[in-house]
Amino acid sequence: MTEARKRGNAETKKGKGGDAPAPKPEQPKGDRAAKPQKPAVKAADRKVSVPEGKGPVPEVKAPSPERKAPAPERKAPAAVPVERTAEEPARAPARLKEQYRKETVPRLQERFRYRNVMEVPRLEKVVINVRVGDATTDSRFLDKAVEELTVIAGQRPVIPRAKKSIAAFKLRQGIPIAAKVTLRGDRMYQFVDKLFNIALPRIKDFKGISERQFDGRGNLNIGVREQLIFPEIDYDKVEKVRGMDITLVTTAQTDEEARELLRLLGLPLREAGAAAT
Repeated sequence: MTEARKRGNAETKKGKGGDAPAPKPEQPKGDRAAKPQKPAVKAADRKVSVPEGKGPVPEVKAPSPERKAPAPERKAPAAVPVERTAEEPARAPARLKEQYRKETVPRLQERFRYRNVMEVPRLEKVVINVRVGDATTDSRFLDKAVEELTVIAGQRPVIPRAKKSIAAFKLRQGIPIAAKVTLRGDRMYQFVDKLFNIALPRIKDFKGISERQFDGRGNLNIGVREQLIFPEIDYDKVEKVRGMDITLVTTAQTDEEARELLRLLGLPLREAGAAAT
């Protein structure tokens, strides 16, 4: 009996295991549930509904792929030569620059026995500095000084600012206190030509530039007490008379070479017996 019962229990367990249905796969709930996709319908299978009595149903053709034409290549415009008219003549070089090349260089080379033309000293730059102490109280004085210096030099100046605060002078760090401009090239030669031949001779009781104004390294420092000596300044429009410092920087190694260079360019030097002004 025991063996028969064991066999019967084993058969019942096998039958229950074989007849049990397979578990269904879990499907995501909510938005994650996959939506049934509709079968794609080709353009040829589409049917157009036309009301009765309006004629035959038109056939719908699949759109044929069209090939786009290649974009035309862009060519750079041809360079058009600029022709100067009689009203716009070509800019002539500075007169003093031509004088330096044709007359000054040969005479300096003969005097100091330079082996190479590149050794001949030349003007490197001109620095003009105008101090505007009144700008600490009113910025209009600085604007006027910048305007006048622009007219004199033909170039807009830069505005230096105070590097530190000084209570005795009512000066704070970062306040604009001056106007400075650096000239090179043709503008430099034009300004030097105007300074030597027009501006300096207009100074009252002017007897020439002293040799002591050279700094020992071939540079010349000129102090001007008023800006009225320049012909561009209108006397009626001047609010306050201001001076300026003009520094002529040369490539000369000694004061003697720089003195001879500037003398040949037209600098009015003071004679040895003349009294100081």
